[in-house]
Amino acid sequence: MTTVLAPVAGEVVGLNAVPDPVFAQAIVGPGTAIEPAREPGVAVAPIGGTIAKLHPHAFVVADNGRAVLVHLGIDTVKRRGDGFELLVSEGDEVAAGQPVIRWNPAQIEADGQSPVVPVVALDAEGDVISTAVSGAVAAGDPLFRWA
Repeated sequence: MTTVLAPVAGEVVGLNAVPDPVFAQAIVGPGTAIEPAREPGVAVAPIGGTIAKLHPHAFVVADNGRAVLVHLGIDTVKRRGDGFELLVSEGDEVAAGQPVIRWNPAQIEADGQSPVVPVVALDAEGDVISTAVSGAVAAGDPLFRWA
């Protein structure tokens, strides 16, 4: 059983609230999404493990055959890193709750993009993903369980 932590503070809204069909229909995998608080902050590792992929707008942490994707906003790849500060490197070992990327959701929104944060269990076919918590979460709070 893996407990996946909220990578950012905000309100849990579920994947169906993500304005991107690939996430909203759980094509990438099961999970949930967070409508982030609108102040500058950091996205933290949802699980402990290795930073398997790292982009300014998204990252994957993998451990023991499980990998969790955190995507900071929708279509934020178009920003080409503008507004994001990497705090770790690809291949680094991180603890659950460790800061990974500094960003400003309010700036993302001001620039016309959705700052919603999908949190997805990758390659989770057949696995049981518990119902995510609802309401407000702080970065590092338990978000869902992966059995």
